[in-house]
Amino acid sequence: MIRGKVKTRISIIFLCAVVIFGCILGKLGYEQIFHHTDIMEKALDLWERDFTVAGLRGSILDKQGKVLAHDIPSTSVMVVPAQIKHPDETAKQLAQVLNADEKTIKTKITKHVSTQKIQPEGRLISDEKARKLEAMDLEGVYLVQDSLRNYPNNNYLAQVLGFTGIDNQGLAGLELQYNDILSAKSGGLNIPFDAKGHKVELYQETYEAPGRGMDVQLTIDAKIQDIVEREMNNLMKRYHPKSALALAMNPQTGEVLAMVSKPDFDPNHYKDYSSDVYNRNLPIWKSYEPGSTFKSVIFASGLELKLYDMFKDTYDDKGYEMVGGARIKSWKAGGHGHQTFLQVLENSSNPGFVEISRRMGLDREYEYVTKFGFGQKTGIDLPGESKGIMFKKEVMGELEQATVAFGQGLSVTPIQLVTAFSAVVNGGTLYTPYITKSINDPITHDPILEFKPTKKRQVISEETSKLMRYALESVVANGGGKPAYMEGYKIGGKTGTAQIAENGVYSTSNYILSFLSAAPIDDPQIVLYIAADSPQNDILYGGTVIAPIAKSCYEDILPYLKVEKAEKQIPKKLIWPETENIKVKNFVGKKKKDVQQEGVTFTFLGEGDTVLEQMPVDGTTLPAEGGEVWIYLGDDKVK
Repeated sequence: MIRGKVKTRISIIFLCAVVIFGCILGKLGYEQIFHHTDIMEKALDLWERDFTVAGLRGSILDKQGKVLAHDIPSTSVMVVPAQIKHPDETAKQLAQVLNADEKTIKTKITKHVSTQKIQPEGRLISDEKARKLEAMDLEGVYLVQDSLRNYPNNNYLAQVLGFTGIDNQGLAGLELQYNDILSAKSGGLNIPFDAKGHKVELYQETYEAPGRGMDVQLTIDAKIQDIVEREMNNLMKRYHPKSALALAMNPQTGEVLAMVSKPDFDPNHYKDYSSDVYNRNLPIWKSYEPGSTFKSVIFASGLELKLYDMFKDTYDDKGYEMVGGARIKSWKAGGHGHQTFLQVLENSSNPGFVEISRRMGLDREYEYVTKFGFGQKTGIDLPGESKGIMFKKEVMGELEQATVAFGQGLSVTPIQLVTAFSAVVNGGTLYTPYITKSINDPITHDPILEFKPTKKRQVISEETSKLMRYALESVVANGGGKPAYMEGYKIGGKTGTAQIAENGVYSTSNYILSFLSAAPIDDPQIVLYIAADSPQNDILYGGTVIAPIAKSCYEDILPYLKVEKAEKQIPKKLIWPETENIKVKNFVGKKKKDVQQEGVTFTFLGEGDTVLEQMPVDGTTLPAEGGEVWIYLGDDKVK
């Protein structure tokens, strides 16, 4: 009885085993017959070693298509550890070619992985090193296509462009801002190997071509950028400030034409510099009290509110105003006396602007300051923009209201200041500043996406803006901006000399000197702002240090923009010992004895008694201290 039960159980177990085994065989057969392709693909995935082929990152171009940043095809080293039979010898040879530590290389080539990049030692190697490795034909060592980011102009526009990291990903500036657009899809070379690392000849290697990133074209005008960069380099050499910046914008659109931060760096070697340099694009990041440049905004607001007639209404500057128990002084001892409100702006009278702020009242002053965009980001398409610091209206008292009127007690960025000033002179429209012109196809170069001017709001009327254009020209002709005055070109602007707050008190030795201007002021095509932090100079005024630098920029920029010289402009007010410039007379056709002009030195060339030609020609302006004119003599008889 017991024996029978045992046999029955054995039979059942045997039958179950046969059924299970049959199911397994059936499943294997089914998979082999119906899923053969899928199984082979999965097997190949396990066998194949993937060698990444880098795509080309998109280029960054200026307004005219000049290359500012681009990828250069290069070579990198990759290994298949399973194929390396003699790791010590291979590591030694690799280390010699790559100028690397032998132990570090051996650690990398003996890792238990299918493929291993040798980086940073083997990343983006020179053509000479690539040829040496290719000649060695080391087993398990492969050369793969990679790409090197290159900035052909070195420090030029450095903080704006930014830079890329070891894997060519954007880490700063426009490289970071448009990383997804600039990035290229990588390709790959897939080679099948068996478990021991031997190539499986039965199956073919596969190749996936890499892609290309989109190009980014900027509103930056390379010619204007060149001019401003040159003058800012001269500023740094002459005055040695802690830092300096410049920003140029088309006031009619909000397009950024030039942007400079000093000190700068070379994006090709960004690791050699402090992060305090390469992470700070000063025109959008730096925030500080604007000083008297801010008076242009307040003065325009007062005109818009019709608080005064700048030609007729007057103010007596006795040298100070008392506000909430505090004495606000004029920069000129004893004040400027009886003056029109236009002269209040020309003379940059702090007490005069206290009077303007009183007439405005806190509510209206705060309204216009915020309408001009202060206390908020401008929205420029660059990373790292600050919004400055503005009082909350509810905590502003009589004193804060007064100091804001002449640019103290609030903190602004250069991009905010330039954007607001553009609205002052362009007819009253506040634009969103932008630096990207278009996103382009890398092959056809056709724009895929174009950026257009964006109007935010109308801040002041065209009538007020017209008055401000005249007032700002008058500041350059008659006020602190005189060093920027140019014969034939109408420049309008406002200087600034702002004390720097240190440990809660204003420094008596360190200032931010600045000049904010537009040209030609009757039809502005460019707004230019230049500022320097603590320049080493005995005369610490924006008009004496910065305005001449702006003038040097305009001397090249305005002819480049094809700005015609004006027939009439406000004459420059001369202050002793200044004298008027000399305009050369016309001497052609006159006799040698009649060639005379006070303050001019003549050099006579040729024989004869009649002037046939002169250089420079008549109408040319010579400096007040005089100059030289060459007179070419000859016979006036027709031959």
